[in-house]
Amino acid sequence: MSDALHIVCPHCSTTNRVPAERAGGGPRCGKCHQALFDGHPVELDEAGFERHVAGDLPVVVDFWASWCGPCRSMAPEFEKAAGMLEPAVRMAKVNTEVVQNLAQRFNIRSIPTMALFRGGREIARQSGAMGAAAIASWVRANA
Repeated sequence: MSDALHIVCPHCSTTNRVPAERAGGGPRCGKCHQALFDGHPVELDEAGFERHVAGDLPVVVDFWASWCGPCRSMAPEFEKAAGMLEPAVRMAKVNTEVVQNLAQRFNIRSIPTMALFRGGREIARQSGAMGAAAIASWVRANA
């Protein structure tokens, strides 16, 4: 048997053990039976953030706020990038107005800011709005 990946469900936050060779084949959650990858970023609270970054997939977090014009203009591009990058990477969003503790913990000073996490640790950061192709390129270069 090959190595298994621990993938957190974006719907119910259950950690699923998925054989690595099946990760790209449309795996479903063992608890809620929804798709583990649906091509959309997952909105995270503090507990969800902890669960997702502890999983085996790299996680790209878009730190944003609803009042931020560049954040709103980048949102559809981040969504497109999710469709381009899954299942190799989990795309997630954290609203800095709602989840202020994470914004403070990671010293987010400008938004939008994307941070790439692997194994629970931040490994790269990029501030400013970007298009989907640029987001995908940045992720692939740093993941």
